[in-house]
Amino acid sequence: MYKRILLYNSGGGLGDAIQLFPLVASLKNHFPNSTFFYLGAHENHFKNKLKEFNLSLESVELDLKYFGFRWWHLIKVKQRIKDKNIKKFDLIIDLQSKLRNTLILKQITSDNFFSTTFNFLFCTKKNKYLNNKDNLASNILLNLEIFLETKIKKKNFDLNSLPKELIDEAKKLLPDKNYIGFSITQGNKYRLKTWPIRNFIGLANKYLAAGNRIVFFIERSDSELIDIIKKKLPEALLPEIESNFSCPALVTALASRLVKAITIDNGVMHMIGLSKIPMITLFGPTNSKKFSPKMKNVKILDSKKLYNTSDISKITIDDVFNCS
Repeated sequence: MYKRILLYNSGGGLGDAIQLFPLVASLKNHFPNSTFFYLGAHENHFKNKLKEFNLSLESVELDLKYFGFRWWHLIKVKQRIKDKNIKKFDLIIDLQSKLRNTLILKQITSDNFFSTTFNFLFCTKKNKYLNNKDNLASNILLNLEIFLETKIKKKNFDLNSLPKELIDEAKKLLPDKNYIGFSITQGNKYRLKTWPIRNFIGLANKYLAAGNRIVFFIERSDSELIDIIKKKLPEALLPEIESNFSCPALVTALASRLVKAITIDNGVMHMIGLSKIPMITLFGPTNSKKFSPKMKNVKILDSKKLYNTSDISKITIDDVFNCS
């Protein structure tokens, strides 16, 4: 019945896409004979930077940059659909809740349309849906069950689906035990989400004194930060700069070798979360309920809740170490 299914995602970061992994995996498992398409306001990470995770979604290319974020898209969509001979979809799933974006997305022809926008106003099937104030992917799946009138088995990302060469590379780079991982750099530069490097160094020394080994997840292009770490913490390991591989899936493979990870709110946090290891996530200005990985073994330290401020630097070294 649902042969052609389109997912629309307005988020642009790798973390935004990774948060959709359980939803995509669950839907693909439930509709094994369907073709899944992806339309985003930004690039299709599933076919590019995240391709090694093997959750590929076919791209819908409309040549409308930042799709959904410009009101003039409203009058261009139908002509672009016609010009590119894009067929009608059986189901469109709107994974965001901005009115403008939803109105523009609605211009794409479909038999069934699902959206949480305006309390599910635009859904082609009216029903009593569950509140989804934070637009969480897990709640979207529950509401899709109501929309589709069927039970959808939840599927999480399986580490065994990672390419064998990445698993082997992680074992080669981190062959021992007692590794503690740190992710310290932010992708979004417009919100100060980074915990001070001096705090990470102080925390690392506490873990080193307790007999752990420290791993930093830092790309080789961040040379200035790498130099600081090498100078202040010569014992620290930086496996990504030692590898010929460079992709988010390698980070997940490396994370599976850790006993624990401490991370700020960034894309790497979600890459690590796929490994299902214990984590401590640090939040300041962003929404910890919405963005922290959804696992029982994740402990969230949110400066807004701890110190009534969005200043993440107010979280202390002892706050984190004592959370261990």
